[in-house]
Amino acid sequence: MTILILGGAGRTGTRIHDRLTARGVPTRLASRRTGFDWDRPDTWPAALHGTTAAYVCFTPDLGFPGVPEKMGALGRAAAAAGLERLVLLSGRGEEGARASEAALREGGVPTAVLRCSWFQQNFSEHFLTGPVRRGRLLLPAPDVPEAFVDVDDVADAAVEALTRTDPGDATYELSGPELLTFTQVAAALSDAGGRRVVFEAVDVPTFVADLAADGIPAEEAEPLGYLFTEILDGRNASLGTGVEQLLGRPASSFGAYATATALRGVWS
Repeated sequence: MTILILGGAGRTGTRIHDRLTARGVPTRLASRRTGFDWDRPDTWPAALHGTTAAYVCFTPDLGFPGVPEKMGALGRAAAAAGLERLVLLSGRGEEGARASEAALREGGVPTAVLRCSWFQQNFSEHFLTGPVRRGRLLLPAPDVPEAFVDVDDVADAAVEALTRTDPGDATYELSGPELLTFTQVAAALSDAGGRRVVFEAVDVPTFVADLAADGIPAEEAEPLGYLFTEILDGRNASLGTGVEQLLGRPASSFGAYATATALRGVWS
């Protein structure tokens, strides 16, 4: 068994690679660094060749225009290469992501879909690290509740889905154990880090300008901002049971994540 990790340089991909390696499972990382390019299908067969399963993580988002077509082509390429299963990281409440899920499955390879909304680690390993350090979470969204999920839970779930003996087509809704508004998240970050963090609803240009302070380009921040204006409307204000289904244990809480992250000095 050799497992391909598409997006192997990302937050979930690196964690999945580490977990599989610790189990002695051969892996192959694929990203631009290794020559895999989502915009060049001619680079895909070399990555797929000789693998039995693949973890698929597309950035920045499955719901962006043109991505379902890429997923359809990947599904066909995976089937042609003889893969036995796929595990797709997807988004909760996104119609575009649903189209990408369906397109990938059209290739005929059994596919487990892991649907998540907000990663807890967005506040420490991604675009909200700088805003937390500045003490102001400026987001183009109302103060809606979300089911923030720990990336480590996502990685554990993906490893289980990749290595289990009954691949099959299945969809798992992954979340943390509680619903939190952004104001509550800011309070939890304040408590953990020992300094005040506040949430403020802003328009997309303000969000983009704030992220520019951290070197995040407008062409990346702007589509993300408009996606938030669409999906952050309360549609994901429900808990998923995917972590419990796949791992047989409770999901990790936001408070535990915030405390552990603060102790590592990430926001200092």
